[in-house]
Amino acid sequence: MSVAQNPLSVEVALLRDDVALITVQGYLDVDTATEFQHHLANQLHHGRRHFLLDLTDVPFMDSSGMNIILRVYQEARDLPGSVHIISPQPAVCRILDLTGVSITVPVSESVEQALELVDHPQQQVQP
Repeated sequence: MSVAQNPLSVEVALLRDDVALITVQGYLDVDTATEFQHHLANQLHHGRRHFLLDLTDVPFMDSSGMNIILRVYQEARDLPGSVHIISPQPAVCRILDLTGVSITVPVSESVEQALELVDHPQQQVQP
């Protein structure tokens, strides 16, 4: 499967100086993960500490995508900052649950819910 068959679209919106909403569309897999990683690294470089990853339009994600999410989670946590996954599709949610990523990285139903966790991290349930 090539990138041309499953292009990835990544849009970045700055909700605040330190909060980036990253909207991803397409397959997040070994063919597209590097592009996703570049967008996240660019936002880290520009001082963003909180990352809201909208995966509403990601029908499939493999371990490459999960590894990038975990890597940015580690980097953001050290700032300190946070990463939040928003509205993953059932297939992606299943992968996140089976691998335990959803225990580490909070999953929210909406951007507003994720922003609430950014503003009030103590409301987040820790494992």
